[in-house]
Amino acid sequence: MTIELTLLSLAILLGFVHLFAAGNASTQIRGIKWNAGPRDKNPPPLTPFAARLDRAFKNYLETFAFFAAAVLIAHLANRHNALTISGAWLYLIARVVYLPVYAAGIPMIRSVIWLAGTAGIFMILAGLYWP
Repeated sequence: MTIELTLLSLAILLGFVHLFAAGNASTQIRGIKWNAGPRDKNPPPLTPFAARLDRAFKNYLETFAFFAAAVLIAHLANRHNALTISGAWLYLIARVVYLPVYAAGIPMIRSVIWLAGTAGIFMILAGLYWP
């Protein structure tokens, strides 16, 4: 298995970390009945911390599809080079750091970390065309 595919599998696990963190925080506020129920009514509001975990998870989902597509294209095209590997590492590391920074409510740095992760995706795409 290529390094990029290994990092993609680790990114999938990171997605579950996001899911479980956001879900657990939400359930602590809204209760198990709401979580297991039909959710037909408007839910009780989340605390700022739980809301940040929820937004961080949603943000992760927004970028993960692009990352996964880029890695899979590189794999199918058999393009593995310094750009694709570095880009995959940059994405994963940035997204690992993003969660606690966002959860802590640290402004600006969170945006820089998001840009770094996005740059990793663009590096993978660049690696498809440049050796």
